[in-house]
Amino acid sequence: MQHAYETARRLRENMESVILGKHEAVRSIVLTLLAGEHLLLEDVPGVGKTLAAKALAGSIDTKFSRIQFTPDLLPSDITGSSIYRSDTQEFRFTPGPIFANVVLADEINRAPPRTQSALLEAMSDHQVSVDGTTYPLPQPFIVVATQNPFEFEGTYILPESQMDRFLMRTSIGYPPRESERRVLESHRNGEPVDSIAKVVNADDILAAQAAVRSVRFDESLQDYLLEIVEATRSTDAFQLGVSTRAALSFYRGCQARAITEEREFVTPDDVKSLAVSTLSHRVLIDDFSGTAGRQTAEELMAELLRKIPVPV
Repeated sequence: MQHAYETARRLRENMESVILGKHEAVRSIVLTLLAGEHLLLEDVPGVGKTLAAKALAGSIDTKFSRIQFTPDLLPSDITGSSIYRSDTQEFRFTPGPIFANVVLADEINRAPPRTQSALLEAMSDHQVSVDGTTYPLPQPFIVVATQNPFEFEGTYILPESQMDRFLMRTSIGYPPRESERRVLESHRNGEPVDSIAKVVNADDILAAQAAVRSVRFDESLQDYLLEIVEATRSTDAFQLGVSTRAALSFYRGCQARAITEEREFVTPDDVKSLAVSTLSHRVLIDDFSGTAGRQTAEELMAELLRKIPVPV
């Protein structure tokens, strides 16, 4: 377990050397990786979404690929395709950029749904099926997707089935003034992320992910987690509550957060702190119920959370 603590600490400290003043955002990225899940970064342009993915990839001695999503991107541009080789007179599969350990899906909502769906099997099962053949993806594997919530020209809404594959939806946000001053100073001689050190390797991450699954989750806290999950399905404000897949992701995220806090057990704070970011993007607001008003899913989720008693 100590090795897992050390892996999480190294990742956080290394990433925070280039992502300044954003401790919670870095924690979210690290715990998502340790949970074996995927992350959606939703924020305005220029606040460090792409930088965050590059910092994560640069900190691990593994393969990184960036996919720039555009309206003309095809599914085969992501997964790869079988190409005929004249020298051998046979078709040979050429892997696409999805065959990497850290995949940055930049501006994911700019590609049409057919192309977005090429990620579903990869994100769920860590494999890709092409022409009837299944190819396993390298491990560890994480997709860090980005999108701009305020620009709608030429974009497509991510379907619920795809949103359900992300452990959490979070944002980077504007940095505090002093941190932004440090950003200006650190960029005088180029991009710091280009020279970031590799502090862990694939085996370190896989060992930490195995440790996450052994974190103790008390039965009373499991009931607390399920109370939150069931509340999303029974409230009038939501037309669609969260799925069982979401509950399992929520469960695994709490275990991973405990590792980032160097604990072998989950606490109520782990559950409370992750509920909004792991569940709000998986619910569908009922605009016709009259109970939601103009509140966002995050606000409604936070309000729901306050009504559920925390176990002692």
